[in-house]
Amino acid sequence: MKEEDRIRKTLGTENPFRVPEGYFEQLTSEVMERLPEKERVVTHETTMWERVRPLIYLTAMFIGAALIIRVASSHYTPPADDTEVVAAVEEEEAEMEYIDMAMENAMMDDYSLYVYLADAEGEQ
Repeated sequence: MKEEDRIRKTLGTENPFRVPEGYFEQLTSEVMERLPEKERVVTHETTMWERVRPLIYLTAMFIGAALIIRVASSHYTPPADDTEVVAAVEEEEAEMEYIDMAMENAMMDDYSLYVYLADAEGEQ
């Protein structure tokens, strides 16, 4: 703070930058006068191909996506019987029961939750 006070005493607190009277009122008109005239840009007429090209590209993209999906799904064979699927779902639901119980008791610290889950795995 002492150095700042010394600088203020030496130089003063007055703003040294000045702007002539009416400078900003005339600035816009002076800048506009100095700009070169704009040249008219001649645009060409768009052809039918230039208008249709994005639609054709979009159509080709969707056809390609449909073909990829068709090829990828042609190798899929559903399971012979639904018992495998049902067994997998039941097993997953049984595992989720332990997770649901653990989530209900979420007020436990990490170690207690680990011990609880380790005991649940040992019971199976």
